[in-house]
Amino acid sequence: MTDTTQPSPSTLIVLTIPDGVGGLRLDVALQRLLPEYSRSRLQAWIKEGLIMLDGQPVTSKTKVWGGETASVDVQVNPESQAFKAQDIPLNIVYEDDHILVINKPAGMVVHPAAGNWEGTLLNALLFHAPQLHDVPRAGIVHRLDKDTSGLLVVAKTLNAQTHLVRQLQARTVKREYRAIVWGQLWRNGTVNQPIGRDPRSRTKMAINRMGKPAVTRYEILERFSVQTYLRCNLETGRTHQIRVHMQFLKAPLVGDPVYGYRGIVPIRAMTQTLRDAVSHFKRQALHAIKLGLVHPATNEFMEWQIDLADDMKELLEAMRHEDPREIEEGVYDFSSEPYLADEDEQDGEYEDDLDDGDDLEEDEV
Repeated sequence: MTDTTQPSPSTLIVLTIPDGVGGLRLDVALQRLLPEYSRSRLQAWIKEGLIMLDGQPVTSKTKVWGGETASVDVQVNPESQAFKAQDIPLNIVYEDDHILVINKPAGMVVHPAAGNWEGTLLNALLFHAPQLHDVPRAGIVHRLDKDTSGLLVVAKTLNAQTHLVRQLQARTVKREYRAIVWGQLWRNGTVNQPIGRDPRSRTKMAINRMGKPAVTRYEILERFSVQTYLRCNLETGRTHQIRVHMQFLKAPLVGDPVYGYRGIVPIRAMTQTLRDAVSHFKRQALHAIKLGLVHPATNEFMEWQIDLADDMKELLEAMRHEDPREIEEGVYDFSSEPYLADEDEQDGEYEDDLDDGDDLEEDEV
């Protein structure tokens, strides 16, 4: 038997079948010889043509008699990459010996989970600061959704992590977001509605009387023909909070494939320029623009603010060129407009990252 060390991705294990397993089915023989892999996994590899016997494809029922050469093209579980350091660029806004403040781009998952076992912020953090291997969750104390951009703080020590978690629990961390929603909102306001799992869909959240308290304050920054640009401040941090609360107001986020209403795009109310801008905007229009907290070592209050994400800037510019519509006070009624179906506005299936760090002290928007 050769090359029986712990394999890395794409490792080929080559072994000689001993006489002691002669007469057994191939899958049974290999499970005895390679006990670190389950029989069902070996059967799957055989079916996929990843296991050969004397250079020939076989089935699980093929019997071995001893002396044959088996080659196993090991496919490492994707979960094994979850806490692997990866050289992924980070946009670092602030860093010292205790904390990191990151400007996370849209499209990056914060914490590994099903469907996203690598290429996450956690993988990037472990490469940037290897000492984070000794801090739970590599110092991550809160998160942003995959397609939400903006500021996020990471603890570099266990003491800093404990301090930040307590601030989040006490609701003293200041978080400001910018959002573009469908419809015309006319008054600043507060949504105070509990959020819990959607009983009809495990991967979604919803207004749920049995859920956790959730409070979002919003302020109108600009009002356009069929959209509104908002400032949102969180008093709590529940999973998908802003997205769920905006849906509750019947003013869902532009580009939101999960909490938008089907066919929400009122094509007759927009110029071709704005239609194009909306159709090319492939994420929820949500950006964490400001973050404030007490530094865990100095006890000094610190605050950071970044620019609006470039894609949201471009969308706003397209909206600003629209002619304002005369609409009665309230939320714009889209029922009179023809809609584009969701499949016309979204390319591909949305990969929900709801399980990305779901048991963190605070979950984010």
